[in-house]
Amino acid sequence: MLYADPSQRDLQDVLTAIRTGRSIDTAGRLLEANAERHLKPPREMMRLFADCPGAIAETQNQLARIGFSLEQLRYEYPDEAIPPGMTPQQWLEVLTWRHAAMRYPAGVPDKVETLLRQELALIGMLDYAAYFLTIYDIVRVANDKGILCQGRGSAANSAVCYVLGITAVDPAEHNVLFARFISEERREPPDIDVDFEHERREEIIQHIYQRYGRERAGIAATVIHYRPKSAIRDVGKALGLTEDVTAALASTQWGSWGSDITRAEVKQAGLDPDNPQILRAVGLARRLMGFPRHLSQHVGGFILTRGRLDELVPIGNAAMADRTFIEWDKDDIDALRLMKVDVLALGMLTCIRKALDLLRTQEGLGWGLADIPKDDRATYDMLCRGDSIGVFQVESRAQINMLPRLKPREFYDLVIQVAIVRPGPIQGNMVHPYLRRRSGKEQVVFPSPAPEHGPADELHAVLGKTKGVPLFQEQAMQLAMVAAKFSDIEANQLRRAMATFRNLGTIQQFEGRMVERMVGRGYDREFAQNCFEQIKGFGSYGFPESHAASFAKLVYISAYIKCHHPEIFAAALLNSQPMGFYAPAQIVRDAREHGVEVRSIDINWSEWDNVLEADTPDGSGRERRPAPLRLGFRQADGIREEEARRLVASRRSGFASVEELSARAALHGRSLNALADADAFRSIGLDRRAASWEVRRLPDSAPLPLFAVQDAPELGEEPDAALPAMSLGEHVATDYQTLRLSLKAHPMQLLRAHFRREGISTSAEVNASRDGRFARMAGLVLVRQRPGKGNAVFITLEDETGIVNCVLWARDFERLRRPVMASRLMLVAGRVQKSEDGVVHLMTRQVIDRSYELDKLWGADRAGLAPSLPPEGMAEAASGRPIPAAPILPPRSRHPRDARILPKSRDFH
Repeated sequence: MLYADPSQRDLQDVLTAIRTGRSIDTAGRLLEANAERHLKPPREMMRLFADCPGAIAETQNQLARIGFSLEQLRYEYPDEAIPPGMTPQQWLEVLTWRHAAMRYPAGVPDKVETLLRQELALIGMLDYAAYFLTIYDIVRVANDKGILCQGRGSAANSAVCYVLGITAVDPAEHNVLFARFISEERREPPDIDVDFEHERREEIIQHIYQRYGRERAGIAATVIHYRPKSAIRDVGKALGLTEDVTAALASTQWGSWGSDITRAEVKQAGLDPDNPQILRAVGLARRLMGFPRHLSQHVGGFILTRGRLDELVPIGNAAMADRTFIEWDKDDIDALRLMKVDVLALGMLTCIRKALDLLRTQEGLGWGLADIPKDDRATYDMLCRGDSIGVFQVESRAQINMLPRLKPREFYDLVIQVAIVRPGPIQGNMVHPYLRRRSGKEQVVFPSPAPEHGPADELHAVLGKTKGVPLFQEQAMQLAMVAAKFSDIEANQLRRAMATFRNLGTIQQFEGRMVERMVGRGYDREFAQNCFEQIKGFGSYGFPESHAASFAKLVYISAYIKCHHPEIFAAALLNSQPMGFYAPAQIVRDAREHGVEVRSIDINWSEWDNVLEADTPDGSGRERRPAPLRLGFRQADGIREEEARRLVASRRSGFASVEELSARAALHGRSLNALADADAFRSIGLDRRAASWEVRRLPDSAPLPLFAVQDAPELGEEPDAALPAMSLGEHVATDYQTLRLSLKAHPMQLLRAHFRREGISTSAEVNASRDGRFARMAGLVLVRQRPGKGNAVFITLEDETGIVNCVLWARDFERLRRPVMASRLMLVAGRVQKSEDGVVHLMTRQVIDRSYELDKLWGADRAGLAPSLPPEGMAEAASGRPIPAAPILPPRSRHPRDARILPKSRDFH
């Protein structure tokens, strides 16, 4: 059987066409001949097999003989290497106390010692010692290889994990949450996620395969389901719609999160929603949403077994080389109580490791994660200003706006900062009450039950640290247990519903139970309902305090490096791309705003990575400036790492010509063209266009028509053509095509005269405007963000003077969906809103797509919109000094060779 009832036959045909890579019109006999392959009731089956009465009976007989149950599957965790004569528990205890003595040279604090004894006893009771030894061994291997890693998760935030080096959350300084999620009653596998540098995680994955063997180790699967974008694209292909039509329909969908394709969205895509083909495609796509699309591999969840894993579940080869994965997903693994080892990738760990390397080589500081100075006032001052571009977890526009309001001054403030801008607290209306109480504008109160139902202070232990407002997943779970008197089993079911990413449906069954029980015990109904709304937010994106505490460590470390060593932070960020919210252009711009001199790519000065160069002392005796940052060849499109390293190795005292570079570095054709496109020959007196022509002169290059004339003896020799100088607009446009940024000018700077004639303000003018003033501003789209299912869309626009934060209400977004989603250069109009904390928003009511203006960059100079590129810069580049540049830079392109320069920005949730 293929479907439930005959009405689904057309959807089955679509799925067949998608599976076979054909359209329905060309699928032919691959499609079903009729609509009979649907589930039928017993009476209908009896009628169909009336001439063979034994068939039904034999089917029932065969079914009766099958007695398989999932309980029959026996899972055994693998043995770990331990000294002879010791059990895993004994060896874990030896390692724990040995490392505790190293962690606390002056003596283990009483609080930590008590926690260690309690946790070790619980681990022994539940027989989890081997699991903790596995995690310890993986972290040890990473440390031996010089790979930064950090554990997180409810079980990871424990005293045992801290002393073993798995996590960086010190139990002497913070309250750990180990026993809340590992209990004797539930007897569930512990939850420890370990994040590794994203560039080197594969080394750890391959170590696990080698350590356990591919027959005993496999990555869990994950089921990818249809969302609006993927559904409309696949259905459109199956129905034979053209790519431009399906792309237009898909472009109106926000990320991968939507659940419907409305008539209004179809109209905004420029299509007729009543067109029969469009109507059919949209209808089928709606029905397809939520269906499994394909089986993929988990981001890093390993299943390890003592015996053969392939005797428990089929193992298959992944698309990625040297990867194998099992057919069960996370929910299957949880149902069978299998222990999963999560080996995850985190870009910020790569960035921090590269920053620590630079601190060692540039500053002589041999720091590790635990050596960063704590409680640094300047770092917290920077965060309170919202100066956090590039800082882990607090770089989104919503987080940047929250920082001046929350004003973090200690580590636990960062824990709250990480967790507060999340769907749970936002949907539960918990954010504003917490901020008002934190600022002293509202009294801190703790809701209490009726006197006959419990003590008035029963929620103090649950909500004390967050001023009576639930902000974390653990608090939501504890609220259910304390205020609604959920049993341990009920609370565990609630936790499972909260923890399932994008789980839409299971969380609702707890609403009446929790709210009515709280109201029945005397709690205010609004408070009870808000608590459950928060839990629903966790149902689509759970974020517990244990994760926030681990992440807060990286927030502080990355913020400290940015604050005190902005040049090192910028170089490390650029060398760790792709990662984070911001593209290289924004990272470079932010570095320059922090006093970092940024120098262009050049064949005689650049390395593969972005590097720091020695500054030229000015003899003034002033405080040392940040070292200049030289952009590396990795920033240029079309240059491979091995080619760049070969160029650097053969450079010696420098290259004097294109020919010399080609001969010594063995670079030809495509590679030399990529260097010319990147404007990397200025130190030898060639700008982009001149270098491109010089490259074409080389013997291995196909001659251009102009040069081909010289090779015709009957026509005689022709003098070299005088090449017209490239305009500044052409340079900026080409910079974006090749480098995804420009050090020469900002596109809006070149178009400013044009927008001035329309009375369009700059971002600086908007930010300086009085509250309530009507303003219009145009800029490049950096970020579009719609947190959770919030009522607002946040858009960040940038011009040559800075950025403007725009807020568009959801009701207006639906009206303006097309320009909001499609614009690369956006014109917005609305009223300025200034908060007491100095945060400025443009409350947007009108959005116009002005992306076509970017095409004018190619002729901006000739049209008198911008000055020409200054002739100076050649000799300065040769001495290692930068080409003159404008101070503000636009965002990176996802498609760097787009002729329109700046494509759509990334969408974030």
